[in-house]
Amino acid sequence: MRWRKSHDAPMEDEDPYWKSFVDIMSALLVLFILASVVLILQLMEKSADFDQQVEQLKKAETVRQQILDEAVEKLRQRGIKVEVSENHTVLRIPNELLGFDTGAFEIQPRYQQTALEIGEVINQVISQDDRVNYLDTIFIEGHTDNRPFPGFMGKGNWGLSTFRAISLWQFWSNEMPEAERLNRLSNQDGEPLFSVSGYAETRPVSKQQDGEEDYRLNRRIDIRFTIRRPQSADYEAVKTLLGNSGQ
Repeated sequence: MRWRKSHDAPMEDEDPYWKSFVDIMSALLVLFILASVVLILQLMEKSADFDQQVEQLKKAETVRQQILDEAVEKLRQRGIKVEVSENHTVLRIPNELLGFDTGAFEIQPRYQQTALEIGEVINQVISQDDRVNYLDTIFIEGHTDNRPFPGFMGKGNWGLSTFRAISLWQFWSNEMPEAERLNRLSNQDGEPLFSVSGYAETRPVSKQQDGEEDYRLNRRIDIRFTIRRPQSADYEAVKTLLGNSGQ
């Protein structure tokens, strides 16, 4: 009996190293896909939050404009003429409404009723609805003209402008009805809504001061309304994610 020798050689097993490499690459691909999905979800979440913050900012801008416009109109109806700055952030009270004498900072009796009504109107327009929630700080700012003033123990116009702002704030705090006093108000961080500062002659309305009219414009109290803005970290988070998604 003759055995026939087969010419067919058995097939070798697959290279185990190649198989391991394929498995590793497959696992890495899955991880890459999962990481991409997570990144996309994070980006969508941050983008949605960013859009919401932008909408809140737009709403705050609208609320501030409403506050200023309504304050001007309510005061006009009472015969009190105030102004709004060009960028619509400041309620400007000219010195003739408060009657500060040269070098003086106390509100004289004949001007106190006007000062009281200004405070009452400010309380009305910011206490309406939920407007306070859109505000960060309201600054009572004192300003002077650029003529040198040697008083206040050498503090000059800096001291004069600051004391005038303080006088108005203290007058409101003492004379307004307790339920309407502005010092009762806080922003969303629980901090006092109002703050007081003096700028001397450093922020003039009329930069050219050649006569009494220019001096008059610069002697004033400004009520500056600042609004709540998204935290810078929110912007940076979205910016980082957008940058990563493009790599």
